[in-house]
Amino acid sequence: MMASFSFGAGNASKLAALPLYAAGRLLTAVVPRSRDEWVFGCAVGIGDGALALWNVAADHGHRAVWLVATPREARDAAARGIPAVPKGSLRGLWRTARARVIVVTHGFGDVNRYAVSGAFVVQLWHGIPLKRIGLDSPETLRVPDAVARTRARTAVRSLLRLMYRAAARRIGLLPAASHLVRGRLESAFALSDAAVPVTGEPRVDVLSQGTAEERRSTARTLIARAVPEWGGAGPVVLYAPTWRDGAADPAVPTAAEWARIIDVLTRHDATLLVRSHPLGAGEYTPPVTTDRVHALGSDLVADVTPLLPGVDALVTDYSSLAFDAALVPLPTLFLAPDVDEYARRRGFYGTYADVAGQDWAADWHETAGQLDAVLGDESERSRRIARADALSRRVHAYRDGGNARRVYRAILAGAARHRARRKGTG
Repeated sequence: MMASFSFGAGNASKLAALPLYAAGRLLTAVVPRSRDEWVFGCAVGIGDGALALWNVAADHGHRAVWLVATPREARDAAARGIPAVPKGSLRGLWRTARARVIVVTHGFGDVNRYAVSGAFVVQLWHGIPLKRIGLDSPETLRVPDAVARTRARTAVRSLLRLMYRAAARRIGLLPAASHLVRGRLESAFALSDAAVPVTGEPRVDVLSQGTAEERRSTARTLIARAVPEWGGAGPVVLYAPTWRDGAADPAVPTAAEWARIIDVLTRHDATLLVRSHPLGAGEYTPPVTTDRVHALGSDLVADVTPLLPGVDALVTDYSSLAFDAALVPLPTLFLAPDVDEYARRRGFYGTYADVAGQDWAADWHETAGQLDAVLGDESERSRRIARADALSRRVHAYRDGGNARRVYRAILAGAARHRARRKGTG
């Protein structure tokens, strides 16, 4: 199955919507912002850092609403007692236009994108970047296919750059996991130091709260609930490939590779959960019937982070999940069949080896062999856990479960300054 989104298609939609952006700008110029209303949104549903921050804001009595995109998100919000409004509705437009604080995890489309101007925008983002993002990545400014072969491509690319920079200037706060990550975010979003405080990411608080035994027990329960076929016993391996920007996934196993994978899983009584990226999925159905491989898509679990303590090994390529898993810490195997092409097209912060080491695999035969060693050799498992812990110490300044509280305090201070500046220029 091909990916459902690409930057070229997304940028075409942004250009087509320019009149709506202009109308929204007029609306926010005449509609006053409330004193204390917050709106939340998240591209993956009721979860991620937005939910962690919601819980803190709700504890402090803020008037807040979650903007939802689907009936399922509305049901999930209701189950948690969270007031929700469809983001594409007139009510969603109005609540966004009136909000003093807007919280998103992916982009302005998490809420009603046409009514963001003038609010204090908190961009929590959705993981520590390994691949280049935002203005640092050529993919971000990819022109629509209909324009790419015309003389207008340079002018359109320049217009897109101006649009992205203008959007980034609306961000009032973007929390960073560490000073190393802070530099990446400042560059990707063209933000100042003041807008990117080192507070830790709210989305990973769940990986530091309680004891390790409690976190694992809770996570295994969540896995069993999402994948009843698992049965609740034996090692769990999570495979999480990243999005290929609209291209097909080159890591889909061949029939021979599936046979090798299933053989390793069977010998260790293990289960493989395949977590394809929400924006694009490969065809990860084994050619033979097996109870060792199950899908764990976003339709089953919107936010996979709380499940990580229940996993015994992670296989990934360029996903920020490797940094989250390092907090557990999990032994992580890296499968990168297209690393040279990906580096050319998307680029990395630093080098791939800085995170993956020198022993990443180029195919599933090699990956299965490494997985066999991790599941069967305690010394190999310990070596990879130690590497994950070292990575965690490089990229996470805080590991105390208090990131959301630090971000909340930073929002209060930043929103107060933002309001004073707007009153001063009003």
